[in-house]
Amino acid sequence: METTDFFTHIAAINFTGELQMVLKKDGEILTVSLLLNNEQCGDKAKTLIPPLILKGTASELDSGFFQQITAPIAETSGLLVNMAAHLKGLEAAKAQSAMEKGKADKERKEAELKDKKYTDALQQAADLEKARKFREAWAKVPDPLKYPEKAEEIRKRRKELSDKFSAPDLFGTAMAQEQQIPAPDETQEEYHEEEYEEEEYENEN
Repeated sequence: METTDFFTHIAAINFTGELQMVLKKDGEILTVSLLLNNEQCGDKAKTLIPPLILKGTASELDSGFFQQITAPIAETSGLLVNMAAHLKGLEAAKAQSAMEKGKADKERKEAELKDKKYTDALQQAADLEKARKFREAWAKVPDPLKYPEKAEEIRKRRKELSDKFSAPDLFGTAMAQEQQIPAPDETQEEYHEEEYEEEEYENEN
């Protein structure tokens, strides 16, 4: 039984994917169309790659067929593989970019919320300071450990408030002293007036 080495030569070609071959006979002339398809490549540009076409008699094709197709098929296969890798790389880059954007948005929102809490706390402290509730105002000032970038500002604000509730309240002390001074005893004043009138009466007599 006669054998050929056609498939042995095909197997020796370095390619990835599906090699499609269409054979057309027109008299003694044979037309062979070869198209390599790689399903792993999702790039639509691969459809622009034309098929490899060879024409000739049977003997002409026998003598130079594999020499003509080996290099182009291997090159096309490498191109499709690179296109597939490139497309996957683009998809990975897009996914990474989306992740980085999401991370940046999250960090921005967290920073905005943190700044709002800081501003609100200082406003509450200011309101309590106006009401002369210095200790409560001091407690509302943010923790410098949570805001290291504003630690100096926080320490300064706390000191301002602590100085106010640590120093004696002169106005309040004066008011208290006024309240402690006993009012004149009207009964004693009336007694002294009666005693003075009696002395005057005795002197006249």
